[in-house]
Amino acid sequence: MRTLLILAICSSPLAAAGPALDASMARVDGGTAWYDIRALGIEGQGWTDVKAPFDRFPAKAEKTVRPPVWGLSRHSTGLCVRFVSEASAIQAKWTVTNKNLAMPHMPATGVSGLDLYVKLMGRWQWVANGRPSGETTTAQLVSGLFAGEKEFLLYLPLYNGVSSVEIGIPKNLALKKADPYPADRAKPVVFYGTSITQGGCASRPGMVHTSILGRKFDRPMINLGFSGSGTLDLPIADLMAEIDAAVYVLDCIPNLSPAQVAERTEPFVATLRKAKPTTPIVLVEDRTYTNAPAIPGVARRNAEGRAANKAAFDKLVAAGDKNLFYIPGDKLMGDDGEGTVDSSHPTDLGFLRQAEAFAEVLGPILKSK
Repeated sequence: MRTLLILAICSSPLAAAGPALDASMARVDGGTAWYDIRALGIEGQGWTDVKAPFDRFPAKAEKTVRPPVWGLSRHSTGLCVRFVSEASAIQAKWTVTNKNLAMPHMPATGVSGLDLYVKLMGRWQWVANGRPSGETTTAQLVSGLFAGEKEFLLYLPLYNGVSSVEIGIPKNLALKKADPYPADRAKPVVFYGTSITQGGCASRPGMVHTSILGRKFDRPMINLGFSGSGTLDLPIADLMAEIDAAVYVLDCIPNLSPAQVAERTEPFVATLRKAKPTTPIVLVEDRTYTNAPAIPGVARRNAEGRAANKAAFDKLVAAGDKNLFYIPGDKLMGDDGEGTVDSSHPTDLGFLRQAEAFAEVLGPILKSK
C-alpha cells in the first residue's frame, strides 16, 4: 500500500500555474530567495484601494464604519495566497502589527500564526503552521515534501494584522502564481459576522469555518468577521454591496439583542437588495451556547434571538424575496456540548461542525450558479 501511495503522489498532474515571478523581485539571503506575497495576489480582499496592504476594508471605510470595526478590519482574517513551486521546503517571514500574539482562550498559532496547505490529488492537505515567536518571525514551515511542482495555500493570521509576509524557497527554484479560479468559481462567498466569523477560537487560521468552506468548494471566500462588532451596521451593507459576490452570508445574531435583530435585519437586507436584486443572501441563526442545557437564561437568549431572526426572514420571504436562505443554529456546534472553549466560541471541532452545517445550505446554492 505504501508503494502504491508513493506512486500515486508522484504521478499526480503538475499544478496549474502562471509564469514564474521575476527573480529580480526576490530578496536573496544565502541560499534562500524571499518573495513578498503581494506579488502573488492576495485572496480574500474585496477591495484594492486599501490603506495598508493587508486591510480587509477600503481606505474610505475609515470614515463610515464604527472605530472598533475599522480597527478589526485591519486584521488579516481570511486572507491567503495560492502559489506554485517545485520547492520541497517552504520558509516564511512575517511581521504582525500587534505585539500581543495570543489570547487567554485562543493560541498564538491562530491569533498571529500562518497556516500552510498543499494540493494533493486534487484535495487540500494541511502540512504545517507558522508559530509566531515575536512581532517578526522567521521560520521553516515544512521540509521534505514530495518532488515535483505543487500548488500551495498559505493563510494569514486571524486576530492580528500583518505589515509584511514573505515566502522563502531555494534560490535556484521558481515561484509562480497559481492559476485563477475558473469563471464558474471566481465570485466569492462574502461572510459578515462576529468574533466567531473572525475565527475565535480556531487553533490555526485554516480551521475557521470560512476557510474550511473555501477549500471544500475551491473558491474564494471573503471574511468580514469583527469581534463583538457584527451588528448589522448599514454602512457595512453599503460596502458589501460593492462586491460582486456569489452569496452573502449574514451571521450577526450573537452580537445583537432580539430587539436589534428585529430592527436591523430587514433594512440591512434591503440595502443589499437595492444593489444586488438576485444575489443569494443567507441568514444564519445563533449557534446554541454549549452550556445552554444547564442554564435556562442562556437557553432563553438563544430562543429569543432565533425567533427574531426567523420572523425577519419569514417577513422578507413573504414580501417576495425568492433568493433568501436560512441556516438553523441547532447543528452549528453539535449536540454534545464539546464544540467550544467557553460555551460561545468554537474549537476546531466546533468550526468543522459549523462548516458542515453551512455546506448543506451553501452547496446547492453554489451548484446552481
